[in-house]
Amino acid sequence: MKTLTLLRHAKSGWDDPVARDFDRPLNPKGQRAAAMVGRHMRAEGLAFDHVVASPAVRVIETLGQVATGYGSDLAPHWDQRLYLASAGTLLDVVHELPDGADKVLFSGHNPGLEELVLLLSGENALRDSVEVKFPTASLAEMRFDVVRWADVKPGGGELLRFTRPRDLDPTLGPDYN
Repeated sequence: MKTLTLLRHAKSGWDDPVARDFDRPLNPKGQRAAAMVGRHMRAEGLAFDHVVASPAVRVIETLGQVATGYGSDLAPHWDQRLYLASAGTLLDVVHELPDGADKVLFSGHNPGLEELVLLLSGENALRDSVEVKFPTASLAEMRFDVVRWADVKPGGGELLRFTRPRDLDPTLGPDYN
């Protein structure tokens, strides 16, 4: 059994005058949301054998804030392929994961993360929610009845959890600044 958890980076600062999208940092709301998600992950007992993340500044800062809330460093492996990756590229990375890791966290960007959830998970109410929107700092957890990551196939996963920051604190939703 393998579990893949996907974490979209938190809200970034579009007002920040950076030269490249890659260098865009989190805004204050994103920092709060990421720390809240980290606390939620700790409260839910989520643990990971392996963490793979985009090296974009907003993902690095998201994981830093998540680690603060979680109470432990997540020790990510930074993989450039996750930066603005398509679902196909993300699935390639999934297939290359070490088989000794049963619980993996990916942190990156949309639309790739949302598309990967939709590609890999079977129909259920949580999937319908992801299809509507996979907001910043959202967390999706899928389980696969496989021994090897290379055997993960489209439609072969069960979406177990989909948590948005506003589910944890309404002030982190889109109606609040």
